[in-house]
Amino acid sequence: MAADNLPSEFDVIILGTGLSESVIAAACSRVGQRVLHVDRRSYYAGNWASFTFNGLLSWIEEYKAGPSQEAVQETWREKLEEGEEALALSPVDTSISNLEVFCYASSEEPEEEEEQAKDTTTCSVPQTPDSEGEVERCLLESSSVEEDEALAADGGSPEPAAGVDQTQPQGEASAEAEETEAEQETCPQVEQSQQEQQEKPFPAESQSEPKKQITYTKIVKEGRRFNIDLVSKLMYSRGLLVDLLIKSNVSRYAEFKNVTRILTYRNGKVEQVPCSRADVFGSKQLTVVEKRMLMKFLTFCLDFEQHPEEYQDFSERPFWNFLQTKKLTENLQHFILHSIAMVTPEVCTAEGLRATQHFLRCLGRYGNTPFLFPLYGLGEIPQCFCRMCAVFGGIYCLRHSISCLVVDKESNKCKAVIDSHGQRISCGHFVVEDGYIGEDQRKNTESRQISRAVLITDRSILPSDSEQQISLVTVPPMEPGSPVVWMVELCSSTMTCMPGTYLVHLTCSSSSGSAKEDLAPVVSRLFCTAVSPEEEPTEGEKGSEVPTMLWALYFNMRDTSAVDRSSYDLPSNVHVCTSPDAALGSDHAINLAEAVFRQFLPEEEFCPPAPNPEDIIYDGDGPQGEGPGFDEADPADASGSQGGESAEPQDVKQDAEQTGDVATEETSTRCEPGPASEE
Repeated sequence: MAADNLPSEFDVIILGTGLSESVIAAACSRVGQRVLHVDRRSYYAGNWASFTFNGLLSWIEEYKAGPSQEAVQETWREKLEEGEEALALSPVDTSISNLEVFCYASSEEPEEEEEQAKDTTTCSVPQTPDSEGEVERCLLESSSVEEDEALAADGGSPEPAAGVDQTQPQGEASAEAEETEAEQETCPQVEQSQQEQQEKPFPAESQSEPKKQITYTKIVKEGRRFNIDLVSKLMYSRGLLVDLLIKSNVSRYAEFKNVTRILTYRNGKVEQVPCSRADVFGSKQLTVVEKRMLMKFLTFCLDFEQHPEEYQDFSERPFWNFLQTKKLTENLQHFILHSIAMVTPEVCTAEGLRATQHFLRCLGRYGNTPFLFPLYGLGEIPQCFCRMCAVFGGIYCLRHSISCLVVDKESNKCKAVIDSHGQRISCGHFVVEDGYIGEDQRKNTESRQISRAVLITDRSILPSDSEQQISLVTVPPMEPGSPVVWMVELCSSTMTCMPGTYLVHLTCSSSSGSAKEDLAPVVSRLFCTAVSPEEEPTEGEKGSEVPTMLWALYFNMRDTSAVDRSSYDLPSNVHVCTSPDAALGSDHAINLAEAVFRQFLPEEEFCPPAPNPEDIIYDGDGPQGEGPGFDEADPADASGSQGGESAEPQDVKQDAEQTGDVATEETSTRCEPGPASEE
């Protein structure tokens, strides 16, 4: 089926493939709705996408070139019938702004590698690494645009498009992953990274040995090893996204790693935050008295609702004032406020206590921190939901858009759309990403801005015995009025960067209007920019080496998460999915997806579990049971709530047996590459 010859009628048409839109598509398709899912981009996930380094260069070039104007408005008139009017959608995506790129790595190959470079590269790399156009164009992926369109339009499984690493299919297993059979069936595949890093360390150069110079040419040549997210978020182990992945069985399409460290920047240096029971009692930063004080306070936070007398006088007062009344040391107040509750000092005490409680309840589910990160980047998650939609009959078209909505004047409802090929397609409901809404349809919607930075560095922000650390770093405001910055540092075992490098994401709410202005103070204090082999990196406090920046990207992304439905002048059956927010988790996107789904399918279950292949063959007469929810705690969870002991596989399996969802020897949650029709 060609993209210009689609069926003439669908129940739901969805424009945009971000996380919320992809979840809606999967939920609708799962309950039998006819779904058409399209995107004018050449890649999945929209502003939630992940790119290889070469794909990101291509994306940057597209931004610099500006949008292409398609003359499709002339076909609208002849497609309209009496009593109808056309509502044009915006052909220009203005969600990204203030994009700046900086390259600090040398573009020259070391002499011993020059001959090898000549043999392995397919084009010459200019000596100036940021010369526009040539490097990016000659290193674009070799995938066929026509083939991608044909597969997508045919209702097949969404495959990575141009700019996405095609050698790494969704759900591809990491070489070092060693999950138990029980975990594969009832929970996301989480690698117990702390133990594995000691037993099977990922090949990398020892930090005690001299590091080879990493050049820009090397980064470009190894570009397919990178998977760089436009949005930087982590997954709370008991958050809405993980809950939905388990419930829907979409978790089998992806794999995850534990975030191994919670760090903070304080008094000019990076320190590890003791947040679990093991961390607290093993910490060398805290005195014995501080350890007791911290454990007592965290124990109180776990069930603070049962002790209202402790906080009711401060319920609506700042959380910072409440912490001071608990006689906690300044050290402990900093850790709790910025790295455990992760709120601003002005947040009310009730909200601060809830945030602390949520953090603690997420400990120990899959590891010693509350967070998970998907292998190959966050952009895998929307693609996993797209895959589920395709499995149940959804049709996908990339590089394909909707030009206008056909609105019935009498009922003021959208009855059809006209796509970029001039085809008229009827639909019952239309879901659209915020970026496609024109200014004429917005009613005084003031959006915020997220400031983002992506860095490639040569060493960890806090070196340790293992180089394979995944770290969350909280950086409090550097000066009054400046924002809190979240920094996520990813190692090569996450399949997001080449060995010997680290991928660093910085995110904050914009306060100055420019990502560079917002984040440069943090970057300048935590990283250096040596550009020649002779230049030594600057020395931080106590002689620790400061990571060297090799490459940096700054940009702003529009945040419309606070905009409600009444702010758009649209027909009642047109539903808008707002852009990613600045929060660390993805709860807003999941809540939004379920709310939109409920608006036109209120009686249907949201994302019911998809049957496993072995269940269809052997247990076809019985319903598919859901995986254990997060409220169904196993024995390991009790200890996790008290301080973060890792959940044991046997405990998870016993919990699954009680719910009737037992993993068998034959069960595999790994998703094999291939079209969805083969599932």
